[in-house]
Parts: sequence; structure tokens; C-alpha cells
Amino acid sequence: MTSPPLYVRRPFLAGLIRQLPLLAVLVMVGVGLLVVAFDHWRSGIVVIGLALMGAAVLRLLLPVRRVGFLAVRSRPVDVVLLAGTGLALTVIVLTIPFP
Repeated sequence: MTSPPLYVRRPFLAGLIRQLPLLAVLVMVGVGLLVVAFDHWRSGIVVIGLALMGAAVLRLLLPVRRVGFLAVRSRPVDVVLLAGTGLALTVIVLTIPFP
């Protein structure tokens, strides 16, 4: 006899596991904001841009049942918007000349 699936036995734990990709991205964005708060705005925004590009990779590679709330629209739209925003942030910040 097999045991019931995890979402039946422990629904909170199953929901938390499903949101791990989003949690990882939010932690990276939080680290970037913390770096910005310590007066290293250029490095912090690069970290945020890389977090968004990482979210695009996760959205591209993970199946819908594992990606959680990173799935907002269709997969191509999510990937293009996340990767484009992350790339734009990173490129714009790196092209601003140093004072």
C-alpha cells in the first residue's frame, strides 16, 4: 500500500516546496537591495539584474507544477520579460560611467 502524496499529508510543506524557486529569486533580490543600502548601488543593481535573469532560467527549465508563482503568464512571455528586464538593468548600470 502506498502512502498518499505529500500535498495530502502535509499541504503547507508541499506548498512551501513549490514556492522555492520564487523564494530563491526573492532572497537574491533582497541581497541586492541590501548591497544598495550599504552604498554600493552599482553592484546591488547588478545582483538584482542577475536574480531576474536567474528567474527567467528557472521559468524556462522548470515544469509548471514546480515553478510556483514564477508562472504568471505563458512561459515565453514570462521568460522574455524576466530576462529582458534583468539584462536591461545589468547593461544600463554597467554602461553608466564611473565618476
